[in-house]
Amino acid sequence: MYNQTSLFISDVHLGAFDTNTEKKIEQELISLINYCCKHKIKIFVLGDLFDYWMEYPKKKFIPTVGKRVIEAFQKHNTECQPTTYITGNHDNWTYGYFEEMGFDVECNYRIIQQNGYNTLLMHGDGRFGRSDDLLRPFFHGLLRSKYFVKFFQAMLPPEIGIPVMKKFSGFSKMKDHRTPVPLDTHAKRVLGEKDIDVIIMGHDHIPRVETFSEGTYINLGTFFYHKTVALYNNGEYQLVRWRASDKEFVPFTESSAQK
Repeated sequence: MYNQTSLFISDVHLGAFDTNTEKKIEQELISLINYCCKHKIKIFVLGDLFDYWMEYPKKKFIPTVGKRVIEAFQKHNTECQPTTYITGNHDNWTYGYFEEMGFDVECNYRIIQQNGYNTLLMHGDGRFGRSDDLLRPFFHGLLRSKYFVKFFQAMLPPEIGIPVMKKFSGFSKMKDHRTPVPLDTHAKRVLGEKDIDVIIMGHDHIPRVETFSEGTYINLGTFFYHKTVALYNNGEYQLVRWRASDKEFVPFTESSAQK
């Protein structure tokens, strides 16, 4: 049960931007993490915190992207409580480092209970079939395959493999068509077929709240552009924007998504 105030965030894509933009996004995110730590807010990351992330466990190699952000999360994980990190299609290649930093890591999905709601948390690159396993597009499934990763790391050392992963990341973005229809359709079906009341995910970069007769679906949009996150407080879920300059949340509106 997670009946305390909770925050849900996805699609920060650290490492994808020029130096000045990257610094600004990091500062805004760190201010949010510190706010959550101060106010004892539970954090759920729903994938693509990083634009690319691949650890090489045999070579003890850890990517250097977003170090200040990870340090802020580590402080939150230690002083407040562990952040739940559901990996996405850009940051799935982790082999223990995030756990060492205090994260509670999940590679597929998590169902939590909040005030009587069964809430499904996932990134959005997978689809439920008839079972409770996630089915993924061929390209995403290939990149998540442990056999592919083992072969990739055996053939390419970090100094070559990481730049190649950046290319994969860019190709993956081109393959992910930004339309709400696929995830809306999937969410409506899952709400109708499973004992789920609320679905929260990201992936398609379009912030929105969809209310169906079967339940509610919230898409987190992007933090790097929209600054949108979801808040659970006093028994309700809301899609809001983080205003770092004032250290406060403001209501999300459709018009604000264009800013």
